[in-house]
Amino acid sequence: GLQNNHVLAVAKHFPGHGDTNSDSHFELPLINQKYARLDSLELYPFKHLIASNLGGIMIAHLNVPSLDTIQNTPSTLSKNIVTSLLRDSLGFDGLAFTDALNMRGVSNAYPEGEVEVRALEAGNDVLMMSNNIPLAISKIKEAIESGRISEQQINESCKKMLILKEWAGLSQKAIIDLHNLVPDLNTNHSKLLTRRIVENSI
Repeated sequence: GLQNNHVLAVAKHFPGHGDTNSDSHFELPLINQKYARLDSLELYPFKHLIASNLGGIMIAHLNVPSLDTIQNTPSTLSKNIVTSLLRDSLGFDGLAFTDALNMRGVSNAYPEGEVEVRALEAGNDVLMMSNNIPLAISKIKEAIESGRISEQQINESCKKMLILKEWAGLSQKAIIDLHNLVPDLNTNHSKLLTRRIVENSI
């Protein structure tokens, strides 16, 4: 429904945040389930959304040993999860967003700047809420100059973002009439639609 109206839909939190006993804002949650269970339960909705041309997926900060055997690797920084599983196995070619990089579930793992470089290495396109943006940019430039991250990868992510902006109509300057805006957005029809969405979600 969002994308039918040129608003990017972003599903979260890949590969599935429903079976945690801790909060990734404060520490790295462990998902200690076998792949077969993850595949049949956690990955199931993502597969259907990808088949329906979902445009964006946000990656969670999770430790999932059955998907990446490198100890305590947050899924956000895992090439096995972002590239091998999401991109290669599930065929997702949209924008991959990190969850907020200032959350301790990922920021405790590596120093500032290194987290952002590893997030790009894993295959993410959009880095959310870096703790130190100037340092992150500097470290990413160093990683490109050293060959650790390819310029082609950065260009591909940028191209995806530009295509998205064009598709969303952001290349056309739209003047929004603010007169009567609140009543226009809160019609009886929209209130009824909201109620039906809530009822159908329960």
